[in-house]
Amino acid sequence: MENTFNISSLADLPAAAAWLKGQIDAANCAIVAFKGEMGAGKTTLIRALCAAMGVGDEVSSPTFALVNEYRDGANQPIYHFDFYRIETPDEALRMGAAEYFDSGYLCLIEWPGRIELLLPSPRLLVQLSVTGPESRQLHVSLTH
Repeated sequence: MENTFNISSLADLPAAAAWLKGQIDAANCAIVAFKGEMGAGKTTLIRALCAAMGVGDEVSSPTFALVNEYRDGANQPIYHFDFYRIETPDEALRMGAAEYFDSGYLCLIEWPGRIELLLPSPRLLVQLSVTGPESRQLHVSLTH
């Protein structure tokens, strides 16, 4: 499974989030890894995705907390990780990342390269590429 969605401006975010939600549902995969350069809009995309999933809470980057928990429209947990500040995969293990990943609940992971060895398969990879001042390209693929 590989698909692409082009975002021409911030106004396209709700449509991109709805499309991404459909990709996640179709893949039936709880682990979603978001890759993209600093400032590409990973957290902004996750915020829009969570809104599309019925999250009423404020969605923000868990840069210092490492993980935030939200509840979707069906009151199911969604875990949002940011591993940018993690030094080693052992740090992620100590904070219980494996238990979150094995929970079966949706895990949205920013900076997954820092903990690549801990990520279960299959997982959905969302590559966010900057194509202009407000434009982005989403490339989604299922990794085994």
